Amino acid sequence: MRSRHVLLSVLLILISLPALAFQHDSEAKSEVPVLSDFHEVIFVIWHEAWPAKDHAKLRSLLPEIEKGAAAVAAAPLPGILHHKQAGWDEGVKALKNTVEEYRNAVKAGNNEALMAAAEKLHANYERLVRVIRPPMKELENFHSSLYMLYHHHLPAYDLAKIKASSAELKQKMTVLDAAKLPDRLSAKKQAFDKARQDLATAVAALQPAVESGDKAKVTKAVEEVHTRYEAAQDVLAN
Repeated sequence: MRSRHVLLSVLLILISLPALAFQHDSEAKSEVPVLSDFHEVIFVIWHEAWPAKDHAKLRSLLPEIEKGAAAVAAAPLPGILHHKQAGWDEGVKALKNTVEEYRNAVKAGNNEALMAAAEKLHANYERLVRVIRPPMKELENFHSSLYMLYHHHLPAYDLAKIKASSAELKQKMTVLDAAKLPDRLSAKKQAFDKARQDLATAVAALQPAVESGDKAKVTKAVEEVHTRYEAAQDVLAN
């Protein structure tokens, strides 16, 4: 009987591993899938119904708008975006208020208010997109590996995964070093170049620390990479 219980426990653990891996992968991606889904109705509003002043079409889209906005409002941010929670919450609140304005305009048959609400709905959708959009894709790609290292592998002190993450960060740092800042961020180039160099130095020091197997050295090196990443991120965010 005991052996059956042990076997059942092992099977349950094995079954749960793929789900856990998927959860961790999702947690490390800067994506909110329902926001992307919501774009389908936003596209119709902004590129078809609104420019054509098709009030009947705008009214007919209300159920889809309500459904999509409710899904966005209920969606949790992935762990990698938790530092943007406040901005996301403000954006969701604005979106919900605009959906209410849209609903009221439909009920009142007020086409002028409906057009204004549709325009505002598009603006608030774009606001949420900007909240989660990384300022620089190469830096965000670096962060996806750092997130797993800092929040999962280091606390568990899984040395094999820490080594794998260290190798990933080294590769991604090479790509980040070669990346050009988007034109909209050109005014921050000097400050970012300094922060990026500091990050590269921290990444270079990580691998020897990991190879040593000394937990204190590994922890200190990972903390330094995390601190330098945050400094680089702050340059672009401020």
